[in-house]
Amino acid sequence: MYGDISTKAAHMLGQPEVLDFFAKLVQRVSPKSYQQALLEVQVSQKFLENFCGDQVRFLARSFAVPGNHVGQMSNGYRWPFGPVAIITPFNFPLEIPLLQLMGALYMGNKPVLKVDSKVSIVMEQMIRLLHECGLPAEDVDFINSDGITMNKLLLEANPKMTLFTGSSRVAEKLAADLQGRIKLEDAGFDWKILGPDVQEVDYISWVCDQDAYACSGQKCSAQSMLFMHKNWSSSGLLEKMKKLSERRKLEDLTIGPVLTVTTATMIEHMNNLLKIPGSKVLFGGEPLGNHSIPEIYGAIKPTAVFVPLVEILKSDNFELVTKEIFGPFQVVTEYSEDQLELVLEACERMNAHLTAAVVSNDKLFLQEVLGRSVNGTTYAGIRARTTGAPQNHWFGPAGDPRGAGIGTPEAIKLVW
Repeated sequence: MYGDISTKAAHMLGQPEVLDFFAKLVQRVSPKSYQQALLEVQVSQKFLENFCGDQVRFLARSFAVPGNHVGQMSNGYRWPFGPVAIITPFNFPLEIPLLQLMGALYMGNKPVLKVDSKVSIVMEQMIRLLHECGLPAEDVDFINSDGITMNKLLLEANPKMTLFTGSSRVAEKLAADLQGRIKLEDAGFDWKILGPDVQEVDYISWVCDQDAYACSGQKCSAQSMLFMHKNWSSSGLLEKMKKLSERRKLEDLTIGPVLTVTTATMIEHMNNLLKIPGSKVLFGGEPLGNHSIPEIYGAIKPTAVFVPLVEILKSDNFELVTKEIFGPFQVVTEYSEDQLELVLEACERMNAHLTAAVVSNDKLFLQEVLGRSVNGTTYAGIRARTTGAPQNHWFGPAGDPRGAGIGTPEAIKLVW
C-alpha cells in the first residue's frame, strides 16, 4: 500500500504547479530563496520516487540461518516500534518531516507528528496531498502545539521511540525525559578543510558562499568553520567570497531573517571573538539595513571572522569559537603544512560531528584527514561541500549512539 502511495505522491509532487505551490509555501514561512525552497521540494519528490513499488517491502527484508539439525533454523525479522513521535524544526518545513514520517510509516509504525508551529502549514498541506494519494486518515496523527504541550504529551503518551531534529538543548532534555528512547539529529558545528592543492578558486569560493550563507546559514550542515591552507591566502579566495556574499539581498531572500538568533546575539558573539588576539572581521559584521524584520529575529550581513589557529585551540577560547550560531556566520582560520596536527586536534575536540568537507585532490592529504576525523557525512575531493544533502546518501551525525539518519534505506532501518 505504501509503495502505491509513494508512487502517486511522487507523481503529484513532480507536477510543475504542485512543485511551485510547495516551494512558494516553504518561502512563506521559512526565509530562503526560491531556488533553495524548490530544491527542498525536489529532494522530497525524489525520495518518494525511491520508495515506489516493492521498495517499501524490501526495507523489511528478513533472514534465515541454518541450525545444527533438521528443522532447526533461526529467523531474523524487523518489527515496528508501534506508537512513535516525530518532532521537526523550522528550517526544512517539508523535507525533514516528510522523509521521517514516511520512514516511520514504511516500517509499520503509528506516528504523531509535530512540526515547528511557525512552519507547520507546509506539512499540513503535504498530509492532505498524501490523503489524496491513498494514505489512510487514521495512520498519522498531526499536532500543532508549543514545545511545553508536546513535552507533556510525550511524557503521558509514552511513545516507544521519538525522532527529534532540532537544538542540542532540547535534545538533551528529551533524552533524559524519555529515558533514552530517542534518536537525535541536533546541532552541527561543521568544518571545511581546504588542502594544499590550490585549484578551481572560482568554484570553491562559490561553494563556500553557498555552504555558509544559503538559507541565511540556517542549516544544521552550514559551514561553521573554514580551515584554509596558507597556499590559498594568495589565491584571492577570501576576496571572491566577500564579493559573493555582498550579492545576497533581502529582495530575493538570498539573505534574510534569522528565526532563532537575534541580531544583538550575533553581534555580541562577533565582538567576543574579536577580543581574541589576532582576530579580525573579514567581511560582514553589520546589521542589515532598510528592512522591517522584528527585533525578535536576526538580520545581519553574511559574516566571516578570522581567528588564528593557535588561539582557537586554547582552552579559554575553544568553546567560544566553536559555538554554533544558527545564522549567516562563520569562523575562518589558516594553517601551514606543519600545523595539520592542530587542525585535526580541533576537529576531534568538536562535539557535533554532522557534516564536513575535505577540499583537495591530493590523495595522501585526503587519506590523512579522512582517516583521522569522524563525521556523519563527509564530502571529499575538490567539489566537497558541507550542505546540500540529497536523498541518495546517508545524512545524520556520527559519534553518538543516539544519532539518527535520514533519507536512505539504512537510515530508515536504523531509526524506525
